[in-house]
Amino acid sequence: SFYKITYEAEYNSGSANNVYYWADGYSLINRANLIIEGVTNAAAEGIITQEEADDYIGQAKFFRGITLFELNKMYSRPYSLDPNALGAIISDTPVNTEEGLEKARATGRSKVSEVYEFVLNDLTEAEKKIKGLHWSDELHVSSDAAIAFKTRVYLHMRDWPNVIAEANKLDGKYALTEAPSGVFDQNLGNGETIFSIEQTGNSNAGVNGALGSQYGRRELVAISPIIWNNAGWLNDDKRRATVDIDALKAENPKYEFDPMSSEGIFVRKSGKVLYTNKYRDYSTLSDKSPLIRYAEVLLNRSEALARTGKLDDALNDLNKVRDRALANPTAQSYKASDLATDKSMVEAIILERRIEFLMEGNRYSDIHRLQKDDLAPIDGIPAKVENGKPIGYDAASGVMPTNLVVKGIPYDDFRFIWPIPNTEEANNPGVKGQQNPGY
Repeated sequence: SFYKITYEAEYNSGSANNVYYWADGYSLINRANLIIEGVTNAAAEGIITQEEADDYIGQAKFFRGITLFELNKMYSRPYSLDPNALGAIISDTPVNTEEGLEKARATGRSKVSEVYEFVLNDLTEAEKKIKGLHWSDELHVSSDAAIAFKTRVYLHMRDWPNVIAEANKLDGKYALTEAPSGVFDQNLGNGETIFSIEQTGNSNAGVNGALGSQYGRRELVAISPIIWNNAGWLNDDKRRATVDIDALKAENPKYEFDPMSSEGIFVRKSGKVLYTNKYRDYSTLSDKSPLIRYAEVLLNRSEALARTGKLDDALNDLNKVRDRALANPTAQSYKASDLATDKSMVEAIILERRIEFLMEGNRYSDIHRLQKDDLAPIDGIPAKVENGKPIGYDAASGVMPTNLVVKGIPYDDFRFIWPIPNTEEANNPGVKGQQNPGY
């Protein structure tokens, strides 16, 4: 029922999910600003070297940039359709003094285009300043993480040449794991993960936020029949590898599923409902949160190449990701004749993104940026199955019932983007008159 507010677009300016997404986002941004100010002063006073300060500043700017990007995506219209629309609030002054507080209280929303410019500047600064961390250290921000994230930002801007240029910088540094499950079988040190957020048994997102809790132990998020039934997701794709807990219990009533030892298993069937098996630590909740991995960089570049007429190169990147999941790549791999137009190529890439990043938080990002697209258009937020568990998976046919009870929300509907929280309106005169229309 808590998810239902967002799932069915019942939110308003006081809804907890929307209020705290904003509040926590700006709390993180403020912490980044505090770090930047603190280490700048420490370097000026000779407490740390300038090189050390730059490393901290680069990491802080990475987090500030990606957080501002996420906020802009949820509360503002897409860059591609209205770069002059109201975007998020750009905050680059720490709120740790009365003066800083007053500045924050007087700062309104910037244009979407200005937010993107600020985000890209932060990520470019992060790329330049981060010095002391090897690219394979997946739990610390590296310059490579900033580069990878820029491919995502440029994708939203439809700046295809820069998507390609940034992705090219990472050639030879990363490689896809041999098996598609490798990233999750080996949560760290897998060579594909570019940056993850660390979770440990002593420090994690808790029972109400940790991936192993939400997607695993508590079974609060199920796989949607819409993508599961898509004919383009081949039945023998390795990313459909499923353990049937009910069947195993029927054979052995004492059977207990051990997610931590379920290598190669992407999906678990429990009570005729399908759940992801990407996040497996149900007890100590130590699954690292995957922020960006090389598979995304490849698919970002593939799409940019396809949209600039380089179909052969686009196909190469697409097949790198898809082929490792195929039961018989020799026969099932896409051929140039299968995707002979830019439209068919882009549609295949978008489908691949839905499959590859299932339950990794990327779907709405694509919905947002593909509004009224010329090749793979989406109009608003698509219709959904009923909120709750989509019971009725049939193992024999391999499909689930698809009843789109939750109606889609057209792009022009005010609910396509979230409202600015009433707490911001109450505390910040700078946003007076800047609430998103309809709220």
